[in-house]
Amino acid sequence: MNTPDSTATCGFAYSRAQFAELVEDVLRQARELGASDAGVEVSEGSGLSVSVRKGEIENVERNRDKSIGVTVYLGQRRGNASTSDFSPAALRQTVQAAYDIARFTAEDSAAGLPEPADLALGAVSGMDLDLFHPWDIDAERATEIALRCEAAALGTDRRITNSEGAGVSAQQSHFYAGNSRGFRGGYASSRHSLSVAPIAGRGRDMQRDAWYSSMRDAADLAAPEAVGRYAAERALARLKPRRLPTGELPVLFENTVAAGLLGSYVQATSGGSLYRRTTFLTDSLGQQTFADHIDLREDPHIRKGKGSAPFDDEGVRTRARSVVEAGVTQGYFLSSYSARKLGMRTTGHAGGSQNLTLTSRLTDPGDNLDAMLKKLHRGLFVVELMGQGVNAVTGDYSRGAAGYWVEDGRIAYPVDEITIAGNLREMFQRIVAVGADTYTSGSKTIGSVLVEKMMVAGE
Repeated sequence: MNTPDSTATCGFAYSRAQFAELVEDVLRQARELGASDAGVEVSEGSGLSVSVRKGEIENVERNRDKSIGVTVYLGQRRGNASTSDFSPAALRQTVQAAYDIARFTAEDSAAGLPEPADLALGAVSGMDLDLFHPWDIDAERATEIALRCEAAALGTDRRITNSEGAGVSAQQSHFYAGNSRGFRGGYASSRHSLSVAPIAGRGRDMQRDAWYSSMRDAADLAAPEAVGRYAAERALARLKPRRLPTGELPVLFENTVAAGLLGSYVQATSGGSLYRRTTFLTDSLGQQTFADHIDLREDPHIRKGKGSAPFDDEGVRTRARSVVEAGVTQGYFLSSYSARKLGMRTTGHAGGSQNLTLTSRLTDPGDNLDAMLKKLHRGLFVVELMGQGVNAVTGDYSRGAAGYWVEDGRIAYPVDEITIAGNLREMFQRIVAVGADTYTSGSKTIGSVLVEKMMVAGE
C-alpha cells in the first residue's frame, strides 16, 4: 500500500504510525467526554509551485500544511472542530469544542456515522491503487522545465507574441482516518502538473489559449516542449475570429469542455441537490435522462486514477458501478447523510464522483476529432466556454463560447463573442454522437460530444 512510513523518503514530517496514534488518542478523548460516536481525520500535505513568464521567474512557492478534524455525535446531534496544532493541549481543546458544539446543536434525524455494513474494513481500506508518486524536484529543476515549456510555445511561430506564463507544480499528501464504528484507513497521494498560456497576434487581434498536463506520476507528464507547442498551435488557430448569425445549430463540444456537461450531470444527481429538490433531475432514478445510446460507468479502483479511492470521505467503501445504462439513470451520488434524507443507502460518494467515463454505443474506434467534425458537417465546434450560466434548478444553460465554424465537415474559420443556450435535460437527450477522442479532466473521462441542436446567439 502507498503509505508514507519513511519521512526521509517521502518528505513528510509525520509517519502513518504517528497519525494512527493521534486518531486513537482523539477517539479515546471523545468517548471519555461522553460522545455516542466520533470520527477523526488527520492529514498533511506539502508541495512546490514555480511560475515563469517571458523567460523570467515570477514565483516560487513552497507549501506545507497539516490538520486534524474531529466530529462528535451526541445521539443525532453533531459537532465538528479542527486544528493545525497537534499538541496534546490543542487536541483536548479541539475535542472539547466539537463536543460543546454538538451539545448545543439541534437534533437531525439524518445525522450520524455510516452504518458499519457500509464501511471499508480490513483489507478493503488498505487497497493499493498506486496513487503516491512523490516527485523529487527542486525549484531550480522545476524552473528549468517551466522555461522549456514556455520557450517551446514562444518559438512555435512568430505570431506568438506574448505569454501569460508557464508553471510547474508538485504536490503530495497523506491522511489517516478512523471512527468509533471500527473504520481505520488512510493513504498517500500525489498530483503533479505542467501548464502554459501563450498569446498570439498583436493589438486588437490577440488570442490566448492554454494547455496542461496533470498526472499522479511525474514520469507520465507530457514533455514540456509538446505542451508548449500544442498550446501555441491552439492560440494561433484562433486568430482572426468572426461572428456568427443567430440561429439553431448542431454543436460539437471539444472533449476538454464536454467534461463540464458531465460535471453538471453529477451535480444534478448528487444527494444535496436531490434532497433539497434544487435540481432539474429530481426523481430521475430509473428515468431516461440521456439519449438511449449513452452509458456512464464509474470505477473508483483504476490504478493511478485521478478520482481513485478505496473509500470515500466517510470511510464508506467504493464500488465500480453503472451510473447510466442505455440513457437510463441507475444510481445517484449519495453520502450517508443525503442517503438518509432521501430514505436510501449511501453510494460511497461523500467527497464526489470517482473516475466516471461516458461512452456511446454508436462510437466506432475510428471516431477521432476529424470523424466527429464530419458528423457535425455544418455547425459550431466549441473549444472554450465562459461564464457560469447554468441553472441547476431548471437545467437552463447559457454560456459564452468560442470555437470554430465547420462547413462540409472541415473547420472553416474561428468564431468568438457568441453565446450558446439550451436546457441540459434536452441537451442530454439530444446527444447524437460521442467521439473516441477521450480526454480525462480530473475524475471525468469523455470524448467530444455532438448535440443535435442548440440556440447560438451571435450577430
